[in-house]
Amino acid sequence: MTSPAHVVAAASLVNSIDHMRVYVDGTAEYFTFYNTVDALLWMDPGSHSLEVIATDKSENNVSTNFTLNVVAPQALTLSNIQSLPNWEPCGAVFAPGHPRAGQVCAAGAGQAVTAMTEGQSTPSLSGSSALFTMGGPLGFANELYTKFLGGGSNVSHFTYDLYFMIDHPERPQALEFDVNQAINNSRWVFGTECNFKADGKWDVWDAEGGGTGRWVATTVPCTTFPANTWIHLVWTFERVGSQVHYVSVSVNDQLYNLDMYESNQLDWPMEDIDVAFQMDIDSAAEPYNVWLDKVNLSAY
Repeated sequence: MTSPAHVVAAASLVNSIDHMRVYVDGTAEYFTFYNTVDALLWMDPGSHSLEVIATDKSENNVSTNFTLNVVAPQALTLSNIQSLPNWEPCGAVFAPGHPRAGQVCAAGAGQAVTAMTEGQSTPSLSGSSALFTMGGPLGFANELYTKFLGGGSNVSHFTYDLYFMIDHPERPQALEFDVNQAINNSRWVFGTECNFKADGKWDVWDAEGGGTGRWVATTVPCTTFPANTWIHLVWTFERVGSQVHYVSVSVNDQLYNLDMYESNQLDWPMEDIDVAFQMDIDSAAEPYNVWLDKVNLSAY
C-alpha cells in the first residue's frame, strides 16, 4: 500500500455499537461513534499491524486485524473535499440523537436556519462546489460543518487550500476555516477565522490546554470581500510538541508569514484528522450564502 491507506469496515453486535477505533501498531489512530469506518490512515513506510475494534453499549468488543506494508510515503493532497459525502453539521450544541447530544459544538446564541448542498455546477471552479446557506431567526448563531477524513500520528504538517465566495459579505459576523488532528488524548486545533465585525483581523485559536480556549488576533486584515467573487485562501500549519504552529496564511496570493505558537487541547479522547468550515451570523441575522470549492488538504 501507499500512505494514506483507505480502511473500510463495518460491525454489528447484539447491542447497538457505541464506537469504533482503528489501531496502528497498537496505537489508536481513528475514532468514530458509528458502526462503520471509512477512513484514510497515514503511516510511515514499512510493515504495520492494523486492528479495527467495535465496542457496543454494554462494552462488548468485536475486532479484526491484518498487516500491511507501506511501500513509500506520500505527501498526499486530498482534493475537492467539498464534494465528499457525510459532512457533519452542528449548531450551538449537538442535536438530540447525536452521540454527543447537548454538548457545546459551534457555540453561538442558538440554532440557525442553515443547510449544505453539494454538487453545485454554478458558481463553481471545479464543476462541483458546495453551497452553505444561513439565516435567522436568532442573531449571533453559528453552524459548524466538519468532514472527518481519517487519522495518523506520523503527519504533522498541513496545508489547507481552498476557494470561497460570499453573496453578501457585509452580513457574516465571521467565517471559520479549521483543520484538526487528535491523537494520544490531545487535540491540535488549527482554528482560523475571518473576524469581520469584531477586530477586522484573521484570528487563530488558542486552546489554552484544558481551558475554554480563546481567539488571538493576527496582524492580517480581514474586513470584507467583494461579493460573488472567488477568494483563494491557503493556511499552513504545523504540530510541534504540545503546540499549534500557525506558519502562514495566503489570501488571493498575498502571503503573510505569521510564525505564531498556541496551545493544544488536552483530554480529548477521540482520534481523527478532519477539516471544518463554520458560518457565524451577526446581530441582524440577515441570511447569506457561501460557496466552497477546490477544498484541498495536504499532510505529511
